[in-house]
Order: sequence, then C-alpha cells, then structure tokens
Amino acid sequence: MRIVSKVFLLFCILSLMSCQKDPQIQAAYDLIERITPGYSQQFSLELIEPENGSDVYEVAGENGKVVLRGNNTVSLATAYNQYLKYHCNAHVSWFGDQLNLPATLPVPVETTHRIINGKYRVYFNYCTLSYTGAWWDWERWQREIDYMAMNSINTPLSVVGLEGVWYNTLLRFGFTDEEARSYLVDPAHFAWQWMPNIESFGGPLPKSWIDSHIALGKQVVNRQLELGMTPIQQGFSGAVPRKMMEKFPEAKIQKQPDWYGFEGICQLDPLDPLFTELGKAFLEEEQKLYGTYGLYAADPFHESKPPVDTPEYLNAVGASIHKLMKTFDPEALWVMQAWSFRKDIASVVPKHDLLVLSLNGALGGEDHFCNHDFVVGNLHNFGGRVNLHGDLPLVSSNQFMKAKQETPNVVGSGLFMESIGQNPVFYELAFEMPVHQDSVKLEEWLNKYAERRYGAFSDAANKAWELLLAGPYRAGTNGVESSSIICARPAVDVKKSGPNAGFNIPYDPQSLIEAEVCLLQDAEQLKGSGPYRFDIVDVQRQIMSNLGQEIHKKAAEAFKKKDKEAFALHSGRFLELLKDVDLLLRTRTEFNFDQWLTDARAWGTTDEERNLFEKNASSLVTIWGGQVDVRQFDYSWREWTGLIEGYYLQRWKQFYDMLQGHLDNGTIYREEDAKMDLGRQAFRANEFYDSLADWELAFVDRPGKARTPVTEGDEVAVARRMLDKYKQLSKEYYNVEKTN
Repeated sequence: MRIVSKVFLLFCILSLMSCQKDPQIQAAYDLIERITPGYSQQFSLELIEPENGSDVYEVAGENGKVVLRGNNTVSLATAYNQYLKYHCNAHVSWFGDQLNLPATLPVPVETTHRIINGKYRVYFNYCTLSYTGAWWDWERWQREIDYMAMNSINTPLSVVGLEGVWYNTLLRFGFTDEEARSYLVDPAHFAWQWMPNIESFGGPLPKSWIDSHIALGKQVVNRQLELGMTPIQQGFSGAVPRKMMEKFPEAKIQKQPDWYGFEGICQLDPLDPLFTELGKAFLEEEQKLYGTYGLYAADPFHESKPPVDTPEYLNAVGASIHKLMKTFDPEALWVMQAWSFRKDIASVVPKHDLLVLSLNGALGGEDHFCNHDFVVGNLHNFGGRVNLHGDLPLVSSNQFMKAKQETPNVVGSGLFMESIGQNPVFYELAFEMPVHQDSVKLEEWLNKYAERRYGAFSDAANKAWELLLAGPYRAGTNGVESSSIICARPAVDVKKSGPNAGFNIPYDPQSLIEAEVCLLQDAEQLKGSGPYRFDIVDVQRQIMSNLGQEIHKKAAEAFKKKDKEAFALHSGRFLELLKDVDLLLRTRTEFNFDQWLTDARAWGTTDEERNLFEKNASSLVTIWGGQVDVRQFDYSWREWTGLIEGYYLQRWKQFYDMLQGHLDNGTIYREEDAKMDLGRQAFRANEFYDSLADWELAFVDRPGKARTPVTEGDEVAVARRMLDKYKQLSKEYYNVEKTN
C-alpha cells in the first residue's frame, strides 16, 4: 500500500508540474486575458528557438485552436497582436479599441512565420514620461506595457520612481529629508532633471509622492521583466545638487550655465574621487529598489559644456563613467543619446559596451558613432503638440533595414517621441515595421488599417486616407510640428505658437475637408468603432485649426487698415472658432485638460499636495516652468478642451479687446517695438505682454481650475455640425486667399 501511495503521490506531482505553464507562456496568456477577456483559452502558446539570434514568431492553427509561437513573451505578444490585426480585423489603440470579435475565433489555415528585426526595439524619450506619462497610475501603465509587448518593444526606458533612488542616495551623503526633497523637481518636469538640465523647481517634492512612486516603479519594472523586456535604467554621469558644493567643498564641482532661464545645475567632475563614491551609491540604491538589469543610461554634459573641453579630459571622462558601470555590473551596457554623443568620450569605451540611441535616425557620420552599436530611431513629436503630421513614406521604407545595409553596427530601432497620444496612424505603422523585411506598400497597408481600425470596409474611408496620405502624412512631414494659431500667444503678426517652428501647412488645407466628408459618409456603418470616432474629431480639429490662421490674418489686416467693422467680424469669428473647437474636443477624453489636471490632483494626499500637482501640471503645458525668466512658454502647446476655453481663448480675447481699444481711441499699437526672444515676442515684450504674463502666471497658480472630466456630445453629430459650418466658411477665406 505504501508503494502504491508513493506512486500515486509521484503521479500527482508530475501531473501538477505538467499543468504548470512556463512563466513566459503564462505571462503571455495573462496579457491576452487582459486585452480580450475570456478568449485566452482559445489560444495555444508555444516557445520556439530564436532564428539566427533574432526574435521570431509564428501564427498558426491546430486542433481547432489558434497557435501562437515565439522565442520569448514579447514575441508571443507580437504574434497575438498580428493575429488580431490580420486574422480578426481587430485593432488595439491608445484611443479605444476595435475588438468586435466572434465568440469563436477564426483558426488560421496557413502558418505565418516572421523574424522581428533588431536586437533592441527601444521605446520612450525621457520627455515622453513627463509630457504624457507624468500622472499615469498603475492601470494606465499596465495598459501601456501590454501595448508595448504587443508591438515588439523589448527595451523601454524605465525611470518611474527614480526620484526614490535620488532621495535615498542623498540621505546617505548627509542631506536632510527637506534638502533631498528640495533638490527634486516637480513630477511634470522630471524628464529635464534626469537628462539633466534643471534642479529644485516646483517643489519641494512631497514624501508621499516618493513613496507612492517607489511602489509604482516596482510594479512597472516587474511587469516589464515578466513580459520579457529589459528596461533601460538610469546610470550616473555626475549631475549633483548645487548644495553638494557646500557639503563637499573640496570636491571638483562646477556650476553649469543657466538653461533657458533656469539656474544652472552642478556637475561633479568624473575624475574626482567623489564621483565614483556617489555613483556607486546611486547604483546601489537603484538596485535595492528595483533591481538592475544591465542597461544604464548616462548622457554626460547633455545640453551643456564640459568644464575642460580637450580630448584628453573627455577621454578620461569616458573611461571613468565606463569603469563605474563595469565595476558595479560587469555586464553593464552604457546607453547614450546621440544628442549627447562626443567622440572623445565614446572612443575610449570598448565596442559593444556602448549603445547609442540615434533619436532622429541619423547614422552618425562617416564612422557611424565611432562604430559603436546604435539604434536608428524616429523622433516624431515635440512637447505633446496636437497636430496632424508624420512622414508615412519614410516609415514604410523600412529605415532599420536600409540603415543595416549601410552599416552593420545598427542593432535596433526605436520610437523616441517627446509625447504619445497623437497621430495614431504614424505609430501603428512604425510599431509594425520590425516584422517586415522589406518596405511596405503604403496604400495597401492604409486600406487594411482603415478597415480594422473602423471595423468594416469602406470605400469612402479608403478615399479619406488617400487624401490624408497626400496631405499631412506625405513625405517630409516628420520633425517639429508647425504652429497652431489657436495655441499661439496673441500678436498682430503671429510668429509661432511655441519657441520652435512657425506657421506652415505643407498641403492644401481644403483636402482635409474633403477627407472629413469621406470619413463621415459611412458614419452609420463605422460609428461603433471608438478609434473611428477619435479620427473624425481629430481631422475636424485640424480643419478648424488650419482655417483659424486665415481668419486671424483677416482680423490683423482689418486692424492695420483701421477697419472696425471688418475687425469685429473676423475677430469675432476667430473667437467663435476657438469656442467651437473646445466643444468639439470635449467629445473625447484624449483632448481633455480637465482630465490632465484631475489625474495630477489624484496623486495628492492633502489639499496642499493636490494644489501643488495641479500647478505643476498647468505649468508644463502653458508657461513651461514658472521661473523669473520665462522663455520656453507654450513649448508644450495642446489643442485641448478646457485649455482652449480657459487659457488660449482668454488670451486672444484680451488681445483683441486691446486692439479694439486702440481702434476706438484712434491710438497706435506698435508691435514692431516689442522685445523678441527665440523668434517671437518675449514673455514680457511690452506693456500688453507684461499684463498678459501676470494673467498667465496667475492662471497657473490658481487651484481648482478643472471641471469634472466628462465627455459631452456625440462625436459624429458634433463633427458633422462643425464640418457643415466651417466647410461653408472656409470657401470665403480660402477663395479670398487664392485671389490675392
């Protein structure tokens, strides 16, 4: 009996072991269940070997089940996403999903086998985590990490909770709690402290935030690891608090020049003994909180100058940083942004110990970044600005494979936008390109994209995308967004809406009207798709934004001619357009300033903290900072409901009222005398702008600005109403433009 019992027990143990899934497979099943609840049992998942060192996936059918194979969890998640897209005509998006799936999933008849290009598929710019992810909670992070895995991302920048590392490190070096928290900037501006450009702004950072984000950071890293990703974590390149000069007067610490009006940070000389001591402590604290996994980001002298600019000194800097990493972790790989790349630093680092992230896809000159491994990337968005654009022909050409043909040290691809949450078609194609060995037939791809995004075939929708491809998504439309008249700081002759690009519409703006007519033609058939509803709002928003440029030009022209009647007509229409855009965008959560502020306030544990976070969130998308010398204002302009009504519209009202006063009084307003900065009127350029600056600063400081973040109105009905109204009005303005 004892023998039988032992045999039975052994049988039970073996049976239990056979039922347990490999952790990589289980993680993929869990992801499937999160995205499509109740469907995971219809899939059979298997691990296979990589192909010639590359990630690989397969989609097949067997015994009535959908079979997904991959060499790791990211490959399995990629297979799952490709199955949804090309077998179920389904679509997972930042802007809602189109997952109209049958109860029984279709079983593939043939096997699809594909390599996923590149050892590294990198995701995020530091700025992304401020301009978009500053206020994300675990639910939002979990969704994004799943989305990353489904789109082949295996190397995300992962610095959530980095403030906890700094806090603990500074305590070890004699900083008090208040001193450490005062060094850390507010949550909306973390990106620029981590790069590093700034310190001690917008705080002190509450301890509750540090504690909550240590917990969140652990969740983020653990889920990334669970799904088979290798996070890029923060290394140490010598940026230290200014207070270090007081605490360690013997150390070689040099204050850097001011950065866009912010007081300069301090740089600890990498050749000073304190550099190794502090850097080692920093990495130890990072490891204690989150573990460390071999990839360390460090950008010495980013957007600044080294204290000694000689090859010998920079060689020594490179050797010191490399030694710090390798001493701490013998398997360490130094990750550096191409914008921080200095040959004299990089040249002393052994090959394969440095990975360069070419954010904008540059190939690094004749020697291709000193022949170091590098990732060729796309930097499509700046500051979270809302503007239709993106070079789809460039993306479809397969930049990775083209770069690989030119130089073998290209080892991956990356998406390095400063913010997500815009231009979904651009990112959908960019995410998919690693599974293609050649270029993509763009028109064919767009037709399939429209069908799965909208849940049904539509000739009219396909025509719309032909027009959009010939318009905002034509070749040459990557890079810095053209300005928005809605978000521009008012002027008679408006130069731009931020410190970068001016006004330019690189296509016939009337083609967008035609595209919107096509999109709305089959609305009854397509309106069940959330992504479709997003698109009709987004295209209509751009139509109105473009038209606003022409309306303001007429108002400015009337002012110069002292034509009161024409000025009242055109300025009134312009203000009405801003109100209408605000109403249009309130139909969606993605364009909602109230949601942004509410998400920020949700992290506070007291009214004081909630108000602080609201101020931080307000500052980022308006004055960008709040220091005495405001220069970066409107860098992160957003065509958002609530922000238009409460901020941009109010600025334009004040400006037009001022101009009307001059017309009424017969006085002269000379804009030409206004002080200029970064190619536009300075923050306090003249008497009017001085008054406006006071109002803008008060707006940022004022708590309780947010309304309850709800959507109002039906997207189809509101978009159709706005199209009818502004299609008619556009005839007057565009026809007048052509006859002049």
